[in-house]
Amino acid sequence: MIKNSSKKQQLNLFSSPLSQMLDMNDPLIALSDTIDWKIFEDNFKKYYSKEGRPAKPIRLMVGILLLKQIENLSDENVVLQWKRNPYYQYFCGFNELQIVEPCHPTDLVYFRKRIGVEGMKLIFAMSVNLHSNAKEEKQVIVDTTLQENNITYPTDGKLAIKIINHLIKIAKKENIKLRRTYMKEIKGHRISLRFFRHPKKRKKAKTAMKRLKTIAKTILRDIDRKFGNNMELHKKYAEKFYLYMRVLLQEKNSKNKIYSLHETHAYAVNKGKDHKGYEYGTKASIVTTKKSGIIIGVASHIKNEHDSKTLKDALTHANSNRIKPIKEAICDRGYRGVKEVLGVTISIPAIPLKRDTKYQKEKKRKKFKRRASIEPIIGHLKSDHRMARNYLKGFIGDEINLLLAASAFNLKKWMNNFILYFIVLKIAIIIYALREEKPKDRQKYLQLFLLLLKLW
Repeated sequence: MIKNSSKKQQLNLFSSPLSQMLDMNDPLIALSDTIDWKIFEDNFKKYYSKEGRPAKPIRLMVGILLLKQIENLSDENVVLQWKRNPYYQYFCGFNELQIVEPCHPTDLVYFRKRIGVEGMKLIFAMSVNLHSNAKEEKQVIVDTTLQENNITYPTDGKLAIKIINHLIKIAKKENIKLRRTYMKEIKGHRISLRFFRHPKKRKKAKTAMKRLKTIAKTILRDIDRKFGNNMELHKKYAEKFYLYMRVLLQEKNSKNKIYSLHETHAYAVNKGKDHKGYEYGTKASIVTTKKSGIIIGVASHIKNEHDSKTLKDALTHANSNRIKPIKEAICDRGYRGVKEVLGVTISIPAIPLKRDTKYQKEKKRKKFKRRASIEPIIGHLKSDHRMARNYLKGFIGDEINLLLAASAFNLKKWMNNFILYFIVLKIAIIIYALREEKPKDRQKYLQLFLLLLKLW
């Protein structure tokens, strides 16, 4: 692979280095200088071959992935913004202005597949280790949310029409002449499915759904029959045909229902929201520290389990990023049914005991009041760091997106703390100057002090 250039660089005769043109107190530059990029180079080296064209630098690819999640950009946009933004280029290890895009957007897809979930866990561990002391708090807060997949609202009619379209494409690809394609009839049934919840249209829509399923089964049998004795074609499409039949045969009360043909692992969760009856995706557990609010552990769950059964995976991952084990996990009432997991005490809000003193009651009240601090953290993950809708495919995509979103949140928190520290440092310098300077110069320092205090 192309090696990253060293920090000590010879000056270019025709262009100035970025380190002389940019604000070196910018939090993104401070973060770039703080991260130990060599960890990624040493660990990801095994995924590369010595043959063929040299690959892109590992720091560049990891940096672009982090920028994508921090700034809430798509693969296409982050590559374009990298070309336009010199701060992004410095963050990824370049000290001279680049006028071309660093890579093709699809290279990010290949890189995510290359390093996999284990590589993403290493990136997440780095984001936790930046908060060295805060991550070791004894008490943590745990909650679950749903990471929605990129699927349309599922209905039987939609799924049946998609299956029919897929089957017709397979027939064209394998040069199979169908007895009938039903395209004109399907168009009428699609119109009948509009506003199917209206009482006057419910009967017509129900008949259309039933007919669409029958058409899909008929075309599937026709294709399967015309494969004949060609075992290669039977093996090639056996998995797809099994999926199609499973979707067509499922009923209202069927277990393990399939809601999407391309995201078969997605399941429905009723979150009790007024504006959204059900959400379709996978559950995600978030573990944060009680005081500092740093995300120290995450876990994706392939099954729709009770919240109490998700604690083991979440706490295991959280402990793997710490030195000292967690003592207490504060949860909401959805985790009822378990008091201890992996040696961690599970605290759940309950009615105060009669034997509790006033001090004990107040202590419990404050502890469970603090539990609500995880809710805005989940909100930021969804609105600011691309967790509202996951565009990465499969359950592995769910795990990768969750880890990257949590990493971006931790890095953003580090940058905000750096800005706060920088302001406090300036205020301290001004206070010292007010004591030492002459009375005439104190007025301008006082004005600057008041301005910085207002910003703080």
